[in-house]
Amino acid sequence: MRLDKFLVESGLGSRSQVKQLLKKGQVWVNGAAVTSAKTQIDERSDQIVVDGQTLVYEKFVYYLLNKPKGVISATEDDRHKTVLDLLDDTARQKEVFPVGRLDVDTHGLLLLTNNGQLSHAMLSPKRHVAKVYQAQVAGLMDQEDVERFAQGIELKDFTCQPAQLEIIERNEGAQTSLVHITLSEGKFHQVKRMVLACGKEVIDLQRLSMGPLQLDPSLELGQWRRLTEEEMQSLEIFQVEL
Repeated sequence: MRLDKFLVESGLGSRSQVKQLLKKGQVWVNGAAVTSAKTQIDERSDQIVVDGQTLVYEKFVYYLLNKPKGVISATEDDRHKTVLDLLDDTARQKEVFPVGRLDVDTHGLLLLTNNGQLSHAMLSPKRHVAKVYQAQVAGLMDQEDVERFAQGIELKDFTCQPAQLEIIERNEGAQTSLVHITLSEGKFHQVKRMVLACGKEVIDLQRLSMGPLQLDPSLELGQWRRLTEEEMQSLEIFQVEL
């Protein structure tokens, strides 16, 4: 790999900014100062030091985001703010993308990475990766709805796979319900359409988990963090390079 590419991918700035670092003699490779951007390095075995700090190469990066409403699950859009706008420069330099999507008015857990194989594995219909949503519903959901979800709700254009509906609370006075819904597929507006098929309406939707990853309660809306070592280990079930 070219040295300037490595430095850009390590989050040290744009190509032109990185060239300035090299020109000033601030970059050392295996104990020797290097000024040429074209220098070829082995990112896995060479020691790269910038301003006394040793850089560690990351092929893949992973971001856990608490997506807010009003932000779209895309990498670019002319009209709306995207989830990528909420992340750091490294995320953009590494060209991360969302694993799956959340509707613009849905909030909660979203994983972003540049690992295409992991994304493919997590989204593959063959894997049946469970996703758990918390929905605030206008209307009182009941045992009949639980059974309809378990059987697989019929919509106009397709029949849903069996899903789990758990009623967390019912407010008789306000005529609302708080429910958890577990799905292993992700068609367009699916949760909202399933609830609507039961004669009720989703008024707020939050994703709590996807596969082994859970929404971090310490993350405010719009905040993100990198995955922990424990979370990285949990992704080994997908049997891809991490």
